[in-house]
Amino acid sequence: MPKKSKVITVGLIQAKAHKEPAKNLSLTLAKAEKAAKDGAQIICTQELFSTEYFCQSEDHSKFDLAEPIPGPTTKAFQNLAQRYKIVLIVSIFEKRGSGVYHNSAAIINTDGAILGIYRKMHIPDDPLYYEKFYFTPGDLGFRSWKTPFGKIGVLICWDQWYPEAARLTAMQGAEILFYPTAIGWHPSEKAKYGKSQHNSWETIQRSHAIANGCYVATVNRVGHEETTDNGDGIEFWGQSFISDTSGELLRKADLDETTLLCDLDLGKVDTARTHWPFLRDRRIDAYSDITKRLVDE
Repeated sequence: MPKKSKVITVGLIQAKAHKEPAKNLSLTLAKAEKAAKDGAQIICTQELFSTEYFCQSEDHSKFDLAEPIPGPTTKAFQNLAQRYKIVLIVSIFEKRGSGVYHNSAAIINTDGAILGIYRKMHIPDDPLYYEKFYFTPGDLGFRSWKTPFGKIGVLICWDQWYPEAARLTAMQGAEILFYPTAIGWHPSEKAKYGKSQHNSWETIQRSHAIANGCYVATVNRVGHEETTDNGDGIEFWGQSFISDTSGELLRKADLDETTLLCDLDLGKVDTARTHWPFLRDRRIDAYSDITKRLVDE
């Protein structure tokens, strides 16, 4: 018998980044406020929304962009959350202390309090994605948070490729996995690899929804950014989306700025996990090797 419906509305803010952090903050606050007025109850920003994607180069001056949690950005969103009684997931370049910085997300509850922090666990180091220079790997683990609108988990960008991250978050009861993201094409590679790269990105995340019987909500930035003299920058591919528990796309954006709004019936999470009992049938007695880098033959 289907579980009782519990319909909530989520909002994903897909936007271009400007050079001025203050402008990005102001615009994102305005978009979040409009989404709240339009009915969104849980709203998520894209990864590092307040700046251009500075990780295209290794530049010590960029550490000046970081701020603590709580700090000015979280305070502005806390006021918004309290005013509209909404939950906000806010991506932050976090300065934890002298020489220690994280790629983080603050989860803000309906009363304006910071419910928790997620620190990106998987840190990439690829051409134009030099994140290991800036970010200390997260040390808070994979977490979920109970909000008035449901239990949510937050993972960030490179985390989205790892089934272990989705699984461990879902095992804590998360009904929606949110993925703030900044990913795009190297323009010189787009013609040859662009389609397969994007398809892989979307497919792996939709598979997390299926394997864990939960919703997946991914928000990416858009626009072409050149923040270094090395190469021709990154063309961020946008295409934020929301997937249901069967991996079907409920909403998907294109390559323009937009705010995706989508109604989710959280009652379907329990139904999916009951009828497709992957969590029940896991062989936890046989998985000890998962904690090893490689398994010897």
